[in-house]
This record gives sequence, structure tokens and C-alpha cells, in this order.
Amino acid sequence: MSSLITVAPDFDLSWPFAADHFHQLWQEEEEVQFIRLEHGDDRKLGQITPDTTGIQRLACLGVTVTLDCLKTFTDLTEATFQGSYRSNIDGDNLAAYLEEAKIKVYNHTSEGFWGQSVSEYGLALTLCGLRRIPQHHHEIITNLEPWNYNPPGNKGLPGARGHQFGDNPNFTSGTIAGKRVRIVGAGNIGSRYASFVNMLGADVATWDPFASEPCIHRAGSRKEWHLNNLVQDADIFVPMVPLSNSTRGIITADHINALPKGCLIVLVTRALICDIEAVRKRVLADELSLAADVWDIEPLPLDDPLLGRHNVVHTPHNAGRTIDANHAWAKKLVVQFSPS
Repeated sequence: MSSLITVAPDFDLSWPFAADHFHQLWQEEEEVQFIRLEHGDDRKLGQITPDTTGIQRLACLGVTVTLDCLKTFTDLTEATFQGSYRSNIDGDNLAAYLEEAKIKVYNHTSEGFWGQSVSEYGLALTLCGLRRIPQHHHEIITNLEPWNYNPPGNKGLPGARGHQFGDNPNFTSGTIAGKRVRIVGAGNIGSRYASFVNMLGADVATWDPFASEPCIHRAGSRKEWHLNNLVQDADIFVPMVPLSNSTRGIITADHINALPKGCLIVLVTRALICDIEAVRKRVLADELSLAADVWDIEPLPLDDPLLGRHNVVHTPHNAGRTIDANHAWAKKLVVQFSPS
């Protein structure tokens, strides 16, 4: 069996470790033609290799495909055509030809390839939000004052700062264990995150009208049937659904305003699933704390009032882009191909 992988620079721009891992996985079975276009090389798929005879498997990653290109691959039986985020096959005539030619076409069945990376990042943001780790790190670079844990007058007072206590008691703080963690979404990301915080001893509840109870229970959570109920007792509130027409603004201002004072909000999927103005208002009023990797405006302007606050942890939308996610991206396509 002969296989071909073609890669365009625009694909590497989004997935710089995926194509080579795809190549490595196929090489474990056989020799593979691997062609990476240089910057400025805009050749179409049919122009890249002079002889397509015998090529049965094809991975076209970011390279432009036309109907004439496909017709040159007379022996092709299986293929994937991927752009940076979705299929690279554009037009009904191409799909119709592939179906008529009985060429199996594989696409990602979900975005599970970055589920582990994003959910682990969400856990890290949760810990940072509880313990103010980034704020302490930033402060001690230029100031010795954070090392002073004593209350005024160096007199111990109940509820005041004490030795080695750096949390802010006005917000949810301390351990994940014992906290009421409330999650929106039980998909690739939400279910993993739920299992992490359950393992650490949290009381976990999830609202997802499309997920079955067994799916939620396997993650160590319980099913909450009503979103309005989910927000009422949250110590940590974690909306973890992708952004789509149906989920945009699914967390309304009423939901945000119903969160208990001091609650920590963790955002790692898309900010606009929430009413961000309501989030901003309560965070800036010191009613809620926020740990977020995604924002309503990206990049966040340097004069944005959320930046540098004592109750905000902020990172620049990079939760999902690990080498591991790149490798998973490739593997979740490779496993769909027939064994050689």
C-alpha cells in the first residue's frame, strides 16, 4: 500500500507538530511519501507529485484541492482533507466525486484532541484562582512585602492574615476538596475536568441537557436538571461548552448575578458563552473572582480594568495548543484508516 501526506504552511501555522506525528504514525507501518510545501508555494494537490499511480491513502493537510486534482488519484481508496480547523473539501462536486469513486473520507468526529490539554489547564487555573499563585509570583519579583504575613500590629486576630496565609478569604480559596464545583457541559473538556476535581474531593454537579446520566456519573459528578439551580450554591462555577449559535450567551446575566458572593468563575472554552458584561461588573465590584484563558476581546487591551487585579488570573488563550494536543489531532485521524 502506498501513502502520501502533503502539508501546506498555513496548516503548520495552526498545528505545527501534527503533520510530522501523522507521518511518524504511518511510517510505523510502511514507507510514506511526505511532501511539505515551502512558504509561497501555492501548488494544488494535483500539481505536487508527478506520479499518483498506486497511491491508496492520502492525507492532504491544508493543500488546495480541486476536482481535477482528485481525478489524478485513480487508485485512491482512503483520504482525509484537513484545513486548520475543518475539512479542506469545499464544494458539493468534490464530495459527490469522492462518494461516487467510493473513496472513504475521514474527518474528526469531535474536538477531543484538545480535551485533555484544556481540561488540565482549567484545573491549573482553578488552583491559581483559589491560591492566588500568579499574583504572588508577580509581587515577589519586585517587592518583599508579600513575605510579611502578619496582621496590623503583629497581633493575631481571628479572620485576619496569619503566618504563611496568602489566600484572600473574601473569595473562594484554599483547597478544591470540599468545594461545591458546578460545571456547565459534560463533553470532552467538562467531563475530564469533573473527574479531576472529583478525585480531589470536590462536590461536583453538572448541567448538560444533551448528556446522559451515566456519562455525567462516570466523571464523578451528579446531574443537575436545571441551570438556574446549578448557579445558586456554587463555590466554583465552570462553564465548559463550545461556542455555537445555541450556546452563545447561554449563561445569562441572571445566572451570573445568582452566583454566591465570593464564587470563583473559571473560563477555558469560550468567553461569549457567558454574559461577559455581567461577569465584568461583579468581578470589578469584588463580588466574584475570575480565572480565565478566554476573553470577550482578544487580545485583551493593556488598559483593560480586569488586568492585574487581585481577584483575576489571566492567560492569553493557549489552553488547548500543546504538543500532546497536536499528536492527538493526528492520531484521531490515523486510527480511522484501515490497517495496512
